[in-house]
Amino acid sequence: MLDLKGVHHIAIICSDYKKSKTFYTEILGFEVIQEIYREQRDSYKLDLALHGNYIIELFSFPNPAERPSYPEASGLRHLAFQVVDIEKQVKILTDFGIKTEPIRVDETSNKRFTFFTDPDGLPLELYEI
Repeated sequence: MLDLKGVHHIAIICSDYKKSKTFYTEILGFEVIQEIYREQRDSYKLDLALHGNYIIELFSFPNPAERPSYPEASGLRHLAFQVVDIEKQVKILTDFGIKTEPIRVDETSNKRFTFFTDPDGLPLELYEI
């Protein structure tokens, strides 16, 4: 078995770089570690951190292929973020014009959660800890 130490990062390819950069930094609150424009690929790579921990590589590519990304599609189901006060976070998203599903309760943990999407429809979850 491999001796994995943790998840290094999650890579996301977006269709509108400026819109996604704004979403992940100004709405979700990720910090920019570095932003690189790769001229030979006509592509941006944005490294993002949460509380100092490197988490997301956000890429832009010309004309990326679409893929289904609703929660029950095969492949990545969703990316979940821990929050303390889910209702407060849902209100913040709503104030930014982002729709969330109704808050549900996890049958196993009795913790509350909800789903919303990024600008490309990638399913994201808020999970109350």
